[in-house]
Amino acid sequence: MIISRRWLRRPIPLAAQSNGPWGNDDNVGPRNPWSVPPGAKRGGAKPTALDEFIRRARGGGGGGGGEGGGGPQLPLGANARMLWLLGVAVLVAIWLVLTSIHQIGPQQRGVVTYFGRYSGMLEPGIRVTLPAPIVNVTKVDVEQVRTDEFPRDGGETVLTGDQNIIDLAYTVRWRVSDARNYVFEIKDPQETVRATAESAMRSVLATTTLNQAIGAGRTEIEARVAETMQQILTSYQAGVQVQGVSIKQAAPPSQLADDFNAVTAAQQEAVGNLNNARSYSQQVIARAQGEASAFDQVYEQYRLAPEVTRRRMYYETMEAVLAKTDKTIVETPGVTPYLPLDRGRRLQEPNATSSGTAPAQPSSGGAR
Repeated sequence: MIISRRWLRRPIPLAAQSNGPWGNDDNVGPRNPWSVPPGAKRGGAKPTALDEFIRRARGGGGGGGGEGGGGPQLPLGANARMLWLLGVAVLVAIWLVLTSIHQIGPQQRGVVTYFGRYSGMLEPGIRVTLPAPIVNVTKVDVEQVRTDEFPRDGGETVLTGDQNIIDLAYTVRWRVSDARNYVFEIKDPQETVRATAESAMRSVLATTTLNQAIGAGRTEIEARVAETMQQILTSYQAGVQVQGVSIKQAAPPSQLADDFNAVTAAQQEAVGNLNNARSYSQQVIARAQGEASAFDQVYEQYRLAPEVTRRRMYYETMEAVLAKTDKTIVETPGVTPYLPLDRGRRLQEPNATSSGTAPAQPSSGGAR
């Protein structure tokens, strides 16, 4: 028991002596990993990697002794605060310039909103407003004439009023007339215009025949579609003015193209025959009117001098009848021979026949 008490009373550092579990002075057996190596000094140990990392994180390294990290360090104190303030000031200046100064083109108008509520309109030029998001400016081109093609791809099939089908292609021209309504009243102005144009075209063609749609009725259809579109857009307060509608193609389906071409040719022929008949009738009417006018003139002369007019008409009639015949003139109380000079000339012609009429013999009277 005395030995046990003495062993317990021994100090703990004695456990590292020669008879301890971690070896002896003669380096026999395993060495204590936490003890100082033999012959080494306690104060000469180098800092570990963990110590170096903590020192750099605290901003304490990187001096000129070459033992620090050597990386760039942010300046501390008043200089760092000045740099931060300068950067924030530059960003604020750029934000003010970009959101407060507005250049409005000659063809544009600027719609101004103050916290989302309409505030006014900016005319062309360089204008200054409060910065965003307090004031926002939306630029709208009010002079550009926009053109929409219908349909976007392929052909559009439309049913006419007489239950026929045609392939249709057309364009719509429009522009902005009121920038405020254009921005606030409708969500998607371009799609609204397209939907209105399609609806108006189908509505007008539903009351139009096939012949009018593919023939001479195109101009009237275009005017009616433009008028219908304008009425609808005005009721929406869309701020859009329709400039015009142009039908580029209105033809029957390709499966029936030959039959429609034959019908069209027959219609054109019928129209041509009708025009010829009208022209002939006008000529006949003009000739009849001229003859009636001449008869009226003769009748007026006859009323003034019946005998003279009767004799003149007789002479004119006999002249017209006897001008192309051979004649023998017999006068009482004797016979005067008539020399047919024109007949002599006919006999001298190379194709004239040798047969002729013998001179008239004297007779007691009468004309033959």
